[in-house]
Amino acid sequence: MSIAKNIVLVHGGFVDGSGWRGVYDALRADGYRVSVVQNPTLSLEGDVAVTKRVLDAQDGPTVLVGHSYGGAVISEAGNHENVSALVYVAAFAPDKGESVNTLIADPPPGAPVPPILPPVDGFLFLDRERFAASFAGDLPAADAEFLADSQVPWGLDALGGAVTQPAWRTKPSHYLVATDDRMIPPPAQRAMAERAGATVAETGGSHAVYVSKPAEVAAFIGKAATGTTA
Repeated sequence: MSIAKNIVLVHGGFVDGSGWRGVYDALRADGYRVSVVQNPTLSLEGDVAVTKRVLDAQDGPTVLVGHSYGGAVISEAGNHENVSALVYVAAFAPDKGESVNTLIADPPPGAPVPPILPPVDGFLFLDRERFAASFAGDLPAADAEFLADSQVPWGLDALGGAVTQPAWRTKPSHYLVATDDRMIPPPAQRAMAERAGATVAETGGSHAVYVSKPAEVAAFIGKAATGTTA
């Protein structure tokens, strides 16, 4: 397996790529070339196209990383020839014909339900008052408030966009489970990781684990880049 020196980071719904800053800095310090995708999150198709444009610019093997809804994006965009491995960070990993919408349709009894407000003009937001507890429980209060107040509208076509060819069926995949996640239940994360045949690690962290534990997330990505699983 060729060692990847390129990393592409894909954010999820309600946020933008700036949340990757800590992971970006750690990976850059380790010598990787890192690119951060800025998805409009209007539609899955559109976000896949944006991600593929960033992948087109890579000069060799690339690890494609997705958080949350970004996992749906990388599951489709990861078929790009430059992608050598996929990394899911507390992310959705849809199979063919699945969308985030189908994956969250039937939450198990007792599982926390994300405080997604009813759509307005085709866009979704999280309840600002409940954002911290659901999305960012391990961040300082001020940081969680900033994320809540800088939410990116999440389009219904992104939520409902179905994956047509899941890249995890043909590319090595890795999955970091956030055990304190109140957006995607940890049992659901484990089930998607197992289905994908992913190399799995777990860490205590909220849905915003990529923000709260950047060094640990970067180290996990680094293992995917070098092909090590220990």
